[in-house]
Amino acid sequence: MTIDHLKTAKSEAERSEDDARTRSVVEATLKDIEARGDAAVADLSQKFDNVSRPSFRLTPSEIEAAMQKVGTRDMEDIRFAQSQIRRFAEAQRASMTDIEVETLPGVILGHKHIPVQSVGCYVPGGKFPMVASAHMSVLTANVAGVPRIVASAPPVKGEPHPAIVAAMHMGGAHEIYVLGGIQAVGAMAIGTETIDPVHMLVGPGNAFVAEAKRQLFGRVGIDLFAGPTETMVIADDTVDAELCATDLLGQAEHGYNSPACLITTSRKLAEATLAEIDRLLTILPTSDTAAISWRDYGEVILCDSHDEMLAVANDMAYEHVQVMTDRDDWYLENMHSYGALFLGPRTNVANGDKVIGTNHTLPTKKAGRYTGGLWVGKFLKTHSYQKVTTDEAAAHIGEYGSRLCMLEGFVGHAEQCNVRVRRYGGRNVPYGEAAD
Repeated sequence: MTIDHLKTAKSEAERSEDDARTRSVVEATLKDIEARGDAAVADLSQKFDNVSRPSFRLTPSEIEAAMQKVGTRDMEDIRFAQSQIRRFAEAQRASMTDIEVETLPGVILGHKHIPVQSVGCYVPGGKFPMVASAHMSVLTANVAGVPRIVASAPPVKGEPHPAIVAAMHMGGAHEIYVLGGIQAVGAMAIGTETIDPVHMLVGPGNAFVAEAKRQLFGRVGIDLFAGPTETMVIADDTVDAELCATDLLGQAEHGYNSPACLITTSRKLAEATLAEIDRLLTILPTSDTAAISWRDYGEVILCDSHDEMLAVANDMAYEHVQVMTDRDDWYLENMHSYGALFLGPRTNVANGDKVIGTNHTLPTKKAGRYTGGLWVGKFLKTHSYQKVTTDEAAAHIGEYGSRLCMLEGFVGHAEQCNVRVRRYGGRNVPYGEAAD
């Protein structure tokens, strides 16, 4: 395999140092929230967002006042996006059916899909208030039937962001808080004097939010590790540098640590894309952010073949993978580790992020090797049940169960089976022995 790195990113060692600092800050902050509750949340909100409120939960009148600030066109656009996301989520939900089967005469097994009972949905704010994240988490939880949906987003210029509040409310949030960062996810997961804890946390965020979710996992469920956004472009000579450069920088503007990678079989395209990125950074209004991400986390990888590009892409397991080649469907068939695929030059990550209907909360940092993105199924727990309806079945299964328990040395387990064999099968199995 011949792979040429025309541009490299920060080393793994440097990234590990950044992660270690983040872990330490998050651990101390969560301990403070657990110890001091509302007081800690208030102090953190004042420190990081310069906001102090008697209650961080928005009242119905505050929600209505925020929605009144959203322009008519913006409100129409939010409704359109939510209709697309709802339609796909409903189709996903319909694909998940409860089952019940009779595996032997009188032995009935089944499973039910039961919604998580309370969910905390985090919506990132900061430099770019992510209205779309409210659709992706709140609305999808609503389609799944979650009975208590809590939503939180940081203030923008000291106030709740009107469009985010509108999207949360229209998506079906039952409680809306104006809280950001570690204090938001910590308060929702741990609980305070005024905020009841939830059973699950969902939604993307910066490195601190992602780390907080990681540390809180176990106390609550989480959707996945969704940290700083990643984007990958897989391209051959069927496309041009403008498309590649635009798609890379379009995601690099998210933050100062957003990886962006071009994998290509064309040296000409690689070099042209590097030049086009330099040109675009002179005119892109968000270049102050995108340029740093590209400098520190941008990569260009030149491969000899599509098989090589596929192997590299699967190993890197990036969040967004834009495929623009002469064999896009081949990648769809063969890619196995990623967040979401965007196939063909007419498709783009931005539409996936905002409106097309699929969910934009996706795995990062190679989590795509073991999980997909947020979807309606993440809010549903699949619980099995068993029912034995005849004496014959109870005795028949009991005989096997008795012997298999004794094989492992579990005498008490075996006796659970034996008592059924004696009672329903009319057979005398001595206590502490396996059924014949």
